[in-house]
Amino acid sequence: MSELPLLSCSDPEFGEKFVMSLQQYGFGALIDHPLDMRRVRRIYQHWGTWFGSDKDACFDVDPKTQDGYVSLYLAEHAKGYEQQDYKEYFQYYPWGRCPDALRTDLAAHYHDAVHFGSRLLMYIQDAMPEPIAATLEQPLHAMIANSQQSMLRVLHYPPLPDNVAAPRAAPHEDINFLTLLPAADGPGLEIKTREGEWICVSNEPNQLLVNIGDMLQEVSGGWLPSTTHQVVLSDNHRRSGRMSLPLFLHPRPEVRLSSRYSARGYLQERLGELGVL
Repeated sequence: MSELPLLSCSDPEFGEKFVMSLQQYGFGALIDHPLDMRRVRRIYQHWGTWFGSDKDACFDVDPKTQDGYVSLYLAEHAKGYEQQDYKEYFQYYPWGRCPDALRTDLAAHYHDAVHFGSRLLMYIQDAMPEPIAATLEQPLHAMIANSQQSMLRVLHYPPLPDNVAAPRAAPHEDINFLTLLPAADGPGLEIKTREGEWICVSNEPNQLLVNIGDMLQEVSGGWLPSTTHQVVLSDNHRRSGRMSLPLFLHPRPEVRLSSRYSARGYLQERLGELGVL
């Protein structure tokens, strides 16, 4: 069975190995990265309490701006699926709403993750074949500079009641450039290999997963294809909740991904397919 190799960010050859892992798996599993995992675990603890509390309606998701709390009943479904995922989440943007007591850690993680994501895009840019790089209107890291669309999602998968049959996250691909996903507080993530095999991703405590989104696939002309992944629920963890913290790195809306799409047009199309718009 295939396994996702761990890549140390302190390795002198990290950039090359990172891009190779993206090409082979659509994912990179990073250790020795700069994100503060103690802060991530603190976010899980504090937001786990918030999800279990009576939530102020002032934080309900705004259908236009897409910031705020999305309940179990409003959660998205994967493209091509009608059944909603069994999850609730809070979508954070620096300009958006957030409970004051929870903002500091979230804002700090957002800043650090976007900064590191920009560095990862530079590694990808350096490895990109010249004919593909020549089609870009600007370097990849410049496409996300000052973007207001990059979004941090605090995800809570509640325990699944015995009378409910629903996926935690059905098979899907992400929309954006890169997703930066620190270790969750429980297992369940699986990725689909290029050969069609599902492999379980180990949940190392200080690991950071990075995966390709469809926008990066589009802007690279398929050189970096996005990878299907899902969150599954074993019988052993049916009664356990799960927290995760993906940062979805987005280009600015006016960026041209290809002759077919701007970033704005691509995002609107995909949100419609997910039942969000």
